[in-house]
Amino acid sequence: MAMIDIEYRHSSEPPEDENLRRWSVEEMSEYLKGLVFEMQMSDISSKFVSVEAEGQNSLFINGKRVQDILDGLEIKMLETEESCDHGKANMISFGRPTLDWNKDVIEDIPDVLVKNAISKVYADVLKNRIL
Repeated sequence: MAMIDIEYRHSSEPPEDENLRRWSVEEMSEYLKGLVFEMQMSDISSKFVSVEAEGQNSLFINGKRVQDILDGLEIKMLETEESCDHGKANMISFGRPTLDWNKDVIEDIPDVLVKNAISKVYADVLKNRIL
């Protein structure tokens, strides 16, 4: 069975910025615990570790930084005609674009990017698994 290890290394709170998606180390930890819980409920072996460390706050999946995992991926958002809400009015949202984030502050990473990084690692683990 594939194992997904999520490690959140943090030394301090992220910078005070009202535009961050997660404003504190605790909020980021709770978000990641929720993702791990969802994976475990889907029978994906996973665990979360929060570690205090020196330096910039970082997120690792199976030992690789999320930024490095995402570096080779092409993230595409669904077009309106590709989505399953045909015939319904589109929701208007105000705020930052979904893929816009401050790469120096891991707490600002969008949910879609975290899930894409987890999916990439999970696919790689399954591909390299010996049956």
